Formats: sequence, structure tokens, C-alpha cells
Amino acid sequence: MDFALNEEQRLLVETVRRFVRTELIPLEAEVTATGRLEPAKARAIFEKSKALGLYATNIPVEHGGGGLSAVDTCLAEEQFGHTTDILIRRAFGNVYEVLLLADVAQRERWLLPAVRGERTFSVCFTESGAGSDAAGIKTRALRDGAGWRLTGHKIFISDGLFSDFFVVSAVTDPAAGAKGISLFIVDKDMPGFTVGRDQPMMGLAGTSHIEMFFDDIRLGPEHLLGEEGNGLKHAFETLGRIRLAQIGARAVGKATRILDLMTDYAGTRQQFGQPIGDNQLVQQMLADSAIEINAARLLVLRAAWEIDQGSDARERISMVKVYAAEMLGRVADRAVQVHGGMGYCRDLPIERFYRDARIFRIFDGTSEIHRTVVARALLKGGAARLADIV
Repeated sequence: MDFALNEEQRLLVETVRRFVRTELIPLEAEVTATGRLEPAKARAIFEKSKALGLYATNIPVEHGGGGLSAVDTCLAEEQFGHTTDILIRRAFGNVYEVLLLADVAQRERWLLPAVRGERTFSVCFTESGAGSDAAGIKTRALRDGAGWRLTGHKIFISDGLFSDFFVVSAVTDPAAGAKGISLFIVDKDMPGFTVGRDQPMMGLAGTSHIEMFFDDIRLGPEHLLGEEGNGLKHAFETLGRIRLAQIGARAVGKATRILDLMTDYAGTRQQFGQPIGDNQLVQQMLADSAIEINAARLLVLRAAWEIDQGSDARERISMVKVYAAEMLGRVADRAVQVHGGMGYCRDLPIERFYRDARIFRIFDGTSEIHRTVVARALLKGGAARLADIV
């Protein structure tokens, strides 16, 4: 058991950390104030990231990506987490691995352009009556000759205004339940596609979260992604690694940056003639945050290591989802408390971190859903299934 990073991993972490600090963090105040990132600035950070080989690092080399392992991806994603969602998306890409299901023709049309940054896509699973219950969707794809006709409605589609195509879940066989759902690639400019409202959010400034309507869109066989009827299976198999990186590792990164700000403030803010960091109750908040961040980091890396070993890490990823998301919320809350009134003001980034942290316990499956996943694994296989270190 070796916890040391090798030379390549150290270089990766240092490169990403430097890029985030010098290129992205200086843009945060503007994004927070305006709710948008100017296209020219978005293009500039994309070009710089691409030149460093930091774009689409999770995608295999044979498809033009960085080919990072799960562990290396999480090391990079932790550094991504030091900044805001929209800047991460524009600089480093958001190429979900579900698109690796693409066949040869689909790779040329959708996957490779996405990896090159020429096209951008979002995944569209959430509906007003189906969030964590991914099998409860109502969007339908009815057979029409060799293809389908797509009708339905999706909500909360992250980055939907910027994306030009989408991976959409739809029911193809209502009688088959969860085994009757398929995935389709849908271009935004297809007849019958309508972009609805951009839902205002309490956090995640700059990232759109739109409604989408499909009105009898004609889809050919070339739009089916993966096998018909295996949509949920494909999604669960490919999105777990993304959940681990984009929620688990990023939560660790965000909490680490918050702790840095909290520690600096505690060491310089004077009350009653001494730094507030001299007070034991403030020290407790700092210590608890450091302990929990390190525990979350180890959970993330253990799950990533299991993926790299070819193991099924679903339950461990659910552990990460719960613990890292809730840890981030606790650290952000402590930061507001340590900063006092200034922590509640928009002059400092603390209040933004506090707002952004809240969604981590909701998206990609709520904490309650993931606790159920862990509990079911325990009931099925016993504690050894999730605690075995041998």
C-alpha cells in the first residue's frame, strides 16, 4: 500500500493546480457578478487548457483524450474543484464517458468532435417526475420503421444552452420497466426540438439548467446509443466514474480551498486583541474540517483504485457521494461561521461556496438514495463486502 504520488502524478497535479490558480480563479468574481462567462474568455481558457493536454483527460487516448486512469482522473478533478463549475466546463470539458458506447460512425459524428472541443453535449435523464428515480421517466421513443419518434420533456439539463447535442433517455418498451429504456443522441437543431426555460439556481452561476421539449422528433437507427433496452444499464455502468470524479473529487478540492481561506482568516482576524484562531472553538472547526477532508480524499482514491483494478465499485462510489457531499456542506458552513458577518457577504467568495455546496447532496442521486445503495449491499453481502481490505 503506497500513498505516494509518482512523478507523472505530481506533475499532473502541479500543472492543473497552477492553471486553476492563474487562469481560472481570477475569472470567478466576474462570473459570479454577471452570471455568465464571455465567449472570448471561454475560448481563451479552452485553448490554453487544450495546449497543455488538460481537455477531456478522462477519455481514452485512442479517441483523442488524455487517457487518465480513474485514480489520475480524481487527482486532476480534485484540483478542478478549486474553482467554479462553468470555468471547469469551459477549460477542461465535460465529455461524459457514456459517449464511449458510440459505434464507428457515431464516433466520427459526435464523440471525436466532442473530445476535440468542437462540439459540446449534455446528458438528459432528469424529468419533473423522475430525478433519482431514473427508471420513472415518461419521455417516449416510439418505433417508426427502422427508427423512432421521440416525444417528451426533460428538466435541469446542465449546460444545455451551450451544448449542441444531447444523450437522452427514453422509454422504448413500456412493458419492460427499467429494461425498456434506451439512450439516443439528439442534435439541438433537429425539427421538433425546443429549448425551454433556463431554471434560475441558488448557486452554480454561469451554468445553464434548461428545460427541453421533444415534439415528435424523427430519429434514425444512427441515433441509438448502445443497445436498445439497455439504456439504464449503460448509464449506470459509465456514469459512476463521472460521479466519483465530478462530485467526490471535486468536493474534496472545493473543501480544501475553503479550508485554506478559513485558516488564513483565522490566523489574521483579530478579536479581543488576538487572532480568532487562538480560540479553541475556532481551532476545533479547522481541525474537524481537515480530518473530514482527508477522510473523503481517501474514500475517493480507494474507489478510484478499485475501478482501475476492474472491480465493481458502485457501492463504494455511493459511499463517496454521501460522505464527500455532506463533508463539503459542513466545511462550507464552518467557513461562514469562522468569517462571521463577512462570510455572509458577497465581498468574499465564502457565501458563493456555501450556496454551491448545497447541490452536491442532491444531483446525481440524493444522499438518501445512495445510503439505500450502501444499505442494500450490506444486507446482501454483509459488512465484509464493503469493508474488506485484504
